[in-house]
Amino acid sequence: MAERYSSFTPGGTGWLLQRITAAFLVIVLAFHFFQLHFVTHAAEVTFAGTSARMENIGYFLTMVLFLITAAFHGINGIYNALVNQGLSGTPKKVVFAILTIAGVALVAQGIYVAIVMAGGTIS
Repeated sequence: MAERYSSFTPGGTGWLLQRITAAFLVIVLAFHFFQLHFVTHAAEVTFAGTSARMENIGYFLTMVLFLITAAFHGINGIYNALVNQGLSGTPKKVVFAILTIAGVALVAQGIYVAIVMAGGTIS
């Protein structure tokens, strides 16, 4: 029988955060899907409508948290999948650095777009 291996320490912080972000993503993804497919039909989604939704502070904060949580969950999942496949040593450190930089860049760009969509400016 194959031995089960996971880079997550059961009960550890990484393990817990992966589960918490998964639960949060299920809830927010359901909200997002409901909002953009039932309340506002996909064919009716416009730049102006998106901008109007983003001006609502609750919607804005929900979408920013959605972005941060999804980025963390995805990048953490990719990293741990690679570690589970045997990534170690210097390549592990390089991959961690690249994924961290990519994640920070993704979140920074996403927050910038959210602010602009909400009518804000960044100088």
